[in-house]
Amino acid sequence: MNTLKKAKLINFAPLPNIPWEDRPDGLRRGDILWRYSKNPVIPRNATTESNSIFNSAVVPFRDGFAGVFRCDDTARHMDIHAGFSPDGISWSIADHPIDFTPVTGDLPSSDYKYDPRVVFIDDRYYIQWCNGYNGPTIGLGYTHDFRTFYQMENALMPYNRNGVLFPRKINGAYALLSRPSDSGHTPFGDIFYSESPDLVYWGRHRHVMGPTDGWQATKIGAGPAPIETSEGWLLFYHGVLTSCNGFVYSFGAALLDSDDPWRVVARANPYLVSPQETYECVGDVPNVVFPCACLVDGATGRLAIYYGCADTVTGLVFGYVDEVVEFVKKYNSL
Repeated sequence: MNTLKKAKLINFAPLPNIPWEDRPDGLRRGDILWRYSKNPVIPRNATTESNSIFNSAVVPFRDGFAGVFRCDDTARHMDIHAGFSPDGISWSIADHPIDFTPVTGDLPSSDYKYDPRVVFIDDRYYIQWCNGYNGPTIGLGYTHDFRTFYQMENALMPYNRNGVLFPRKINGAYALLSRPSDSGHTPFGDIFYSESPDLVYWGRHRHVMGPTDGWQATKIGAGPAPIETSEGWLLFYHGVLTSCNGFVYSFGAALLDSDDPWRVVARANPYLVSPQETYECVGDVPNVVFPCACLVDGATGRLAIYYGCADTVTGLVFGYVDEVVEFVKKYNSL
Protein backbone atom coordinates (compact mmCIF):
# COMPACT_ATOMS: atom_id res chain seq x y z
CA MET A 1 0.00 0.00 0.00
CA ASN A 2 1.26 3.47 -0.90
CA THR A 3 1.61 6.00 1.94
CA LEU A 4 1.83 9.77 1.75
CA LYS A 5 5.48 10.76 1.59
CA LYS A 6 5.55 14.52 1.03
CA ALA A 7 2.18 16.12 0.34
CA LYS A 8 -0.09 15.67 3.33
CA LEU A 9 -3.85 15.76 2.93
CA ILE A 10 -5.77 18.30 5.01
CA ASN A 11 -9.36 17.77 6.17
CA PHE A 12 -9.89 14.39 4.51
CA ALA A 13 -11.36 11.44 6.40
CA PRO A 14 -10.54 7.81 5.59
CA LEU A 15 -12.59 6.45 2.70
CA PRO A 16 -11.89 2.70 2.78
CA ASN A 17 -14.63 1.90 0.24
CA ILE A 18 -13.26 4.26 -2.43
CA PRO A 19 -13.56 2.71 -5.92
CA TRP A 20 -10.14 1.31 -6.66
CA GLU A 21 -7.91 -0.82 -8.85
CA ASP A 22 -4.21 -1.22 -8.19
CA ARG A 23 -1.72 0.24 -10.65
CA PRO A 24 -1.45 -2.12 -13.63
CA ASP A 25 1.81 -3.37 -15.04
CA GLY A 26 3.18 -1.80 -18.19
CA LEU A 27 2.51 1.88 -17.50
CA ARG A 28 4.98 4.34 -18.93
CA ARG A 29 7.16 6.14 -16.41
CA GLY A 30 5.24 9.40 -16.73
CA ASP A 31 1.77 7.84 -16.44
CA ILE A 32 0.82 8.46 -12.81
CA LEU A 33 -2.94 8.02 -13.32
CA TRP A 34 -4.44 4.83 -14.69
CA ARG A 35 -7.85 4.01 -16.14
CA TYR A 36 -10.41 1.67 -14.63
CA SER A 37 -10.16 -1.55 -16.60
CA LYS A 38 -13.95 -1.73 -17.02
CA ASN A 39 -14.48 1.83 -18.28
CA PRO A 40 -16.86 3.36 -19.03
CA VAL A 41 -18.22 3.04 -15.51
CA ILE A 42 -21.54 4.71 -16.47
CA PRO A 43 -22.98 4.00 -19.93
CA ARG A 44 -24.88 6.52 -22.02
CA ASN A 45 -28.26 4.81 -21.55
CA ALA A 46 -28.44 4.31 -17.76
CA THR A 47 -31.80 6.13 -17.60
CA THR A 48 -34.90 5.47 -19.65
CA GLU A 49 -34.50 8.56 -21.84
CA SER A 50 -30.80 9.43 -21.72
CA ASN A 51 -28.81 9.93 -24.88
CA SER A 52 -25.62 10.41 -22.83
CA ILE A 53 -24.42 10.65 -19.21
CA PHE A 54 -21.13 12.45 -18.61
CA ASN A 55 -19.40 15.40 -16.84
CA SER A 56 -20.97 14.44 -13.52
CA ALA A 57 -20.23 14.83 -9.80
CA VAL A 58 -19.87 12.11 -7.15
CA VAL A 59 -19.32 12.38 -3.36
CA PRO A 60 -19.23 9.99 -0.39
CA PHE A 61 -22.69 9.73 1.15
CA ARG A 62 -23.62 7.70 4.23
CA ASP A 63 -22.30 4.16 3.71
CA GLY A 64 -21.93 4.57 -0.06
CA PHE A 65 -21.95 7.33 -2.63
CA ALA A 66 -24.32 9.84 -4.19
CA GLY A 67 -24.02 12.06 -7.21
CA VAL A 68 -25.50 14.59 -9.56
CA PHE A 69 -25.27 13.54 -13.19
CA ARG A 70 -25.48 15.38 -16.47
CA CYS A 71 -28.04 13.49 -18.53
CA ASP A 72 -28.78 14.75 -22.03
CA ASP A 73 -32.06 13.17 -23.16
CA THR A 74 -32.98 11.93 -26.63
CA ALA A 75 -34.30 15.38 -27.50
CA ARG A 76 -30.76 16.55 -26.58
CA HIS A 77 -32.04 18.68 -23.71
CA MET A 78 -29.42 19.10 -20.96
CA ASP A 79 -30.41 18.53 -17.32
CA ILE A 80 -29.05 17.08 -14.09
CA HIS A 81 -30.28 13.96 -12.26
CA ALA A 82 -29.57 12.48 -8.82
CA GLY A 83 -28.10 9.02 -8.32
CA PHE A 84 -26.87 6.59 -5.67
CA SER A 85 -24.34 3.79 -5.52
CA PRO A 86 -23.15 1.35 -2.82
CA ASP A 87 -19.63 1.17 -4.26
CA GLY A 88 -19.10 4.09 -6.65
CA ILE A 89 -19.19 1.69 -9.60
CA SER A 90 -22.78 0.43 -9.96
CA TRP A 91 -25.13 3.40 -10.17
CA SER A 92 -28.89 3.88 -9.96
CA ILE A 93 -29.67 7.22 -11.61
CA ALA A 94 -33.13 8.79 -11.47
CA ASP A 95 -35.05 8.81 -14.74
CA HIS A 96 -36.33 12.33 -14.12
CA PRO A 97 -34.29 15.52 -13.61
CA ILE A 98 -33.89 17.06 -10.18
CA ASP A 99 -36.92 19.16 -9.20
CA PHE A 100 -35.42 22.11 -7.36
CA THR A 101 -37.37 24.15 -4.81
CA PRO A 102 -36.41 27.84 -5.18
CA VAL A 103 -35.19 29.52 -2.01
CA THR A 104 -36.85 32.77 -3.10
CA GLY A 105 -40.18 33.24 -4.81
CA ASP A 106 -38.85 35.30 -7.71
CA LEU A 107 -35.98 33.01 -8.67
CA PRO A 108 -35.87 32.73 -12.49
CA SER A 109 -36.26 29.32 -14.07
CA SER A 110 -33.45 27.53 -15.91
CA ASP A 111 -33.39 26.90 -19.63
CA TYR A 112 -30.94 24.03 -19.08
CA LYS A 113 -28.50 22.61 -16.52
CA TYR A 114 -25.24 20.80 -17.21
CA ASP A 115 -21.74 19.89 -15.97
CA PRO A 116 -22.43 19.78 -12.20
CA ARG A 117 -19.96 19.73 -9.33
CA VAL A 118 -20.85 18.81 -5.73
CA VAL A 119 -19.00 20.05 -2.62
CA PHE A 120 -19.80 19.35 1.05
CA ILE A 121 -19.46 22.48 3.23
CA ASP A 122 -20.60 22.68 6.87
CA ASP A 123 -23.88 20.71 6.97
CA ARG A 124 -24.94 20.36 3.33
CA TYR A 125 -23.96 19.37 -0.17
CA TYR A 126 -23.70 22.36 -2.51
CA ILE A 127 -24.29 21.78 -6.22
CA GLN A 128 -22.74 24.04 -8.84
CA TRP A 129 -23.65 23.75 -12.52
CA CYS A 130 -23.78 25.63 -15.78
CA ASN A 131 -27.23 27.21 -15.67
CA GLY A 132 -29.17 28.54 -18.62
CA TYR A 133 -30.46 32.05 -17.86
CA ASN A 134 -30.14 34.33 -20.90
CA GLY A 135 -26.99 32.39 -21.63
CA PRO A 136 -24.80 30.11 -19.51
CA THR A 137 -23.98 31.16 -15.97
CA ILE A 138 -23.14 29.49 -12.64
CA GLY A 139 -26.15 27.94 -10.91
CA LEU A 140 -26.07 27.12 -7.20
CA GLY A 141 -28.18 24.83 -5.05
CA TYR A 142 -27.93 22.48 -2.11
CA THR A 143 -29.28 19.28 -0.63
CA HIS A 144 -28.96 17.37 2.62
CA ASP A 145 -30.08 13.97 1.35
CA PHE A 146 -29.94 13.98 -2.50
CA ARG A 147 -33.72 13.67 -2.57
CA THR A 148 -34.87 17.20 -1.77
CA PHE A 149 -32.98 19.98 -3.56
CA TYR A 150 -33.03 23.76 -3.21
CA GLN A 151 -31.99 26.22 -5.91
CA MET A 152 -30.27 29.47 -4.92
CA GLU A 153 -29.50 32.64 -6.81
CA ASN A 154 -27.12 32.36 -9.74
CA ALA A 155 -23.60 33.13 -8.56
CA LEU A 156 -22.49 35.24 -11.51
CA MET A 157 -23.85 36.98 -14.59
CA PRO A 158 -23.80 35.30 -17.98
CA TYR A 159 -21.64 34.24 -19.61
CA ASN A 160 -19.78 31.80 -17.39
CA ARG A 161 -19.02 28.12 -17.07
CA ASN A 162 -17.05 25.61 -14.98
CA GLY A 163 -18.00 26.93 -11.56
CA VAL A 164 -16.66 25.00 -8.57
CA LEU A 165 -16.61 25.92 -4.88
CA PHE A 166 -13.65 25.34 -2.59
CA PRO A 167 -14.58 22.79 0.12
CA ARG A 168 -14.26 25.32 2.95
CA LYS A 169 -14.33 29.04 3.54
CA ILE A 170 -11.09 30.91 2.88
CA ASN A 171 -10.36 33.97 5.02
CA GLY A 172 -13.95 33.79 6.24
CA ALA A 173 -15.54 33.79 2.78
CA TYR A 174 -16.93 31.20 0.38
CA ALA A 175 -14.57 30.82 -2.57
CA LEU A 176 -15.40 29.95 -6.17
CA LEU A 177 -13.48 29.22 -9.36
CA SER A 178 -15.14 29.92 -12.70
CA ARG A 179 -14.36 30.56 -16.35
CA PRO A 180 -15.95 33.61 -17.98
CA SER A 181 -17.05 32.71 -21.48
CA ASP A 182 -19.25 33.82 -24.36
CA SER A 183 -22.53 32.49 -25.74
CA GLY A 184 -20.93 29.99 -28.10
CA HIS A 185 -18.21 27.37 -27.91
CA THR A 186 -15.87 29.90 -26.28
CA PRO A 187 -12.65 30.04 -28.32
CA PHE A 188 -10.92 31.44 -25.21
CA GLY A 189 -11.01 30.84 -21.46
CA ASP A 190 -9.19 31.76 -18.25
CA ILE A 191 -9.88 30.61 -14.69
CA PHE A 192 -10.92 33.30 -12.20
CA TYR A 193 -11.38 33.29 -8.42
CA SER A 194 -14.29 35.00 -6.60
CA GLU A 195 -15.36 35.36 -2.95
CA SER A 196 -18.72 35.75 -1.22
CA PRO A 197 -19.79 36.25 2.40
CA ASP A 198 -23.17 34.58 1.83
CA LEU A 199 -23.19 32.70 -1.55
CA VAL A 200 -25.35 35.49 -2.99
CA TYR A 201 -23.11 38.52 -3.45
CA TRP A 202 -19.79 37.83 -5.14
CA GLY A 203 -16.69 39.99 -5.49
CA ARG A 204 -12.93 40.18 -5.01
CA HIS A 205 -12.50 38.66 -8.45
CA ARG A 206 -8.94 37.58 -9.20
CA HIS A 207 -7.32 36.07 -12.27
CA VAL A 208 -5.86 32.63 -11.56
CA MET A 209 -4.42 31.38 -14.85
CA GLY A 210 -5.07 31.21 -18.57
CA PRO A 211 -4.20 29.07 -21.58
CA THR A 212 -0.53 28.52 -22.37
CA ASP A 213 0.50 26.20 -25.20
CA GLY A 214 0.15 22.61 -26.37
CA TRP A 215 -2.76 20.66 -24.87
CA GLN A 216 -4.04 23.79 -23.05
CA ALA A 217 -3.46 26.41 -25.75
CA THR A 218 -7.09 27.40 -26.46
CA LYS A 219 -8.89 27.47 -23.11
CA ILE A 220 -8.90 25.95 -19.65
CA GLY A 221 -11.49 25.35 -16.92
CA ALA A 222 -11.59 24.14 -13.32
CA GLY A 223 -12.52 20.52 -12.71
CA PRO A 224 -13.41 18.92 -9.33
CA ALA A 225 -13.32 20.83 -6.05
CA PRO A 226 -9.69 21.68 -5.16
CA ILE A 227 -7.98 19.23 -2.80
CA GLU A 228 -6.31 20.78 0.25
CA THR A 229 -2.76 19.55 0.88
CA SER A 230 0.29 20.71 2.78
CA GLU A 231 1.73 21.88 -0.57
CA GLY A 232 -1.30 24.01 -1.47
CA TRP A 233 -4.63 23.40 -3.18
CA LEU A 234 -4.34 20.65 -5.80
CA LEU A 235 -6.50 21.63 -8.77
CA PHE A 236 -7.38 19.30 -11.61
CA TYR A 237 -8.43 21.26 -14.68
CA HIS A 238 -9.23 20.61 -18.31
CA GLY A 239 -7.39 22.21 -21.20
CA VAL A 240 -8.33 22.46 -24.86
CA LEU A 241 -6.16 22.30 -27.95
CA THR A 242 -7.50 23.38 -31.35
CA SER A 243 -6.31 20.82 -33.87
CA CYS A 244 -6.90 20.46 -37.60
CA ASN A 245 -9.68 18.04 -36.60
CA GLY A 246 -11.35 20.33 -34.03
CA PHE A 247 -11.10 20.71 -30.26
CA VAL A 248 -9.21 18.16 -28.13
CA TYR A 249 -9.91 18.14 -24.36
CA SER A 250 -7.27 16.77 -21.95
CA PHE A 251 -6.74 17.38 -18.25
CA GLY A 252 -3.83 18.23 -16.01
CA ALA A 253 -3.10 19.70 -12.58
CA ALA A 254 -1.78 22.76 -10.77
CA LEU A 255 -1.07 23.83 -7.18
CA LEU A 256 -2.67 27.00 -5.78
CA ASP A 257 -1.52 28.92 -2.72
CA SER A 258 -3.21 27.77 0.49
CA ASP A 259 -4.14 31.27 1.70
CA ASP A 260 -4.42 33.18 -1.61
CA PRO A 261 -5.74 30.56 -4.04
CA TRP A 262 -5.58 32.88 -7.05
CA ARG A 263 -1.80 32.61 -6.81
CA VAL A 264 -0.48 29.62 -8.75
CA VAL A 265 2.38 27.86 -6.97
CA ALA A 266 3.13 25.29 -9.67
CA ARG A 267 1.56 24.16 -12.93
CA ALA A 268 2.55 21.01 -14.77
CA ASN A 269 3.33 21.42 -18.44
CA PRO A 270 2.39 17.83 -19.50
CA TYR A 271 -1.19 16.63 -19.28
CA LEU A 272 -2.22 13.84 -16.93
CA VAL A 273 -4.91 12.27 -19.14
CA SER A 274 -5.69 12.83 -22.83
CA PRO A 275 -8.30 11.17 -25.07
CA GLN A 276 -6.70 7.92 -26.19
CA GLU A 277 -9.19 5.11 -25.61
CA THR A 278 -12.04 4.46 -28.06
CA TYR A 279 -14.73 5.58 -25.59
CA GLU A 280 -12.84 8.89 -25.14
CA CYS A 281 -12.32 9.50 -28.84
CA VAL A 282 -15.62 8.29 -30.31
CA GLY A 283 -18.95 9.73 -29.18
CA ASP A 284 -21.20 12.74 -29.55
CA VAL A 285 -18.18 15.06 -29.18
CA PRO A 286 -14.97 13.18 -30.10
CA ASN A 287 -11.66 13.52 -28.28
CA VAL A 288 -12.82 14.72 -24.87
CA VAL A 289 -11.77 13.82 -21.32
CA PHE A 290 -13.39 16.20 -18.80
CA PRO A 291 -12.96 15.77 -15.00
CA CYS A 292 -15.79 16.87 -12.68
CA ALA A 293 -15.43 14.83 -9.46
CA CYS A 294 -12.69 13.36 -7.30
CA LEU A 295 -12.94 11.00 -4.34
CA VAL A 296 -10.03 10.98 -1.89
CA ASP A 297 -9.11 8.46 0.82
CA GLY A 298 -7.59 10.47 3.65
CA ALA A 299 -5.86 7.40 5.10
CA THR A 300 -3.86 6.34 2.04
CA GLY A 301 -3.96 9.29 -0.36
CA ARG A 302 -5.70 7.22 -3.01
CA LEU A 303 -7.88 9.19 -5.43
CA ALA A 304 -10.55 8.25 -7.95
CA ILE A 305 -11.45 10.83 -10.60
CA TYR A 306 -14.74 10.66 -12.50
CA TYR A 307 -14.51 12.18 -15.95
CA GLY A 308 -16.68 12.64 -19.02
CA CYS A 309 -15.62 10.73 -22.12
CA ALA A 310 -16.43 12.10 -25.59
CA ASP A 311 -19.47 13.90 -24.07
CA THR A 312 -21.19 10.51 -24.03
CA VAL A 313 -20.21 8.24 -21.10
CA THR A 314 -18.41 8.46 -17.73
CA GLY A 315 -15.02 6.96 -16.91
CA LEU A 316 -12.77 6.55 -13.86
CA VAL A 317 -9.03 7.02 -13.38
CA PHE A 318 -7.05 6.23 -10.23
CA GLY A 319 -3.88 7.51 -8.61
CA TYR A 320 -2.28 8.91 -5.46
CA VAL A 321 -2.45 12.52 -4.32
CA ASP A 322 1.22 12.72 -3.33
CA GLU A 323 2.33 11.40 -6.70
CA VAL A 324 0.21 13.98 -8.54
CA VAL A 325 1.64 16.78 -6.37
CA GLU A 326 5.19 15.60 -7.07
CA PHE A 327 4.36 15.42 -10.80
CA VAL A 328 3.14 19.03 -10.76
CA LYS A 329 6.27 20.21 -8.94
CA LYS A 330 8.63 18.21 -11.14
CA TYR A 331 7.14 19.45 -14.39
CA ASN A 332 6.32 22.95 -13.18
CA SER A 333 6.16 25.34 -16.14
CA LEU A 334 6.20 28.59 -14.14
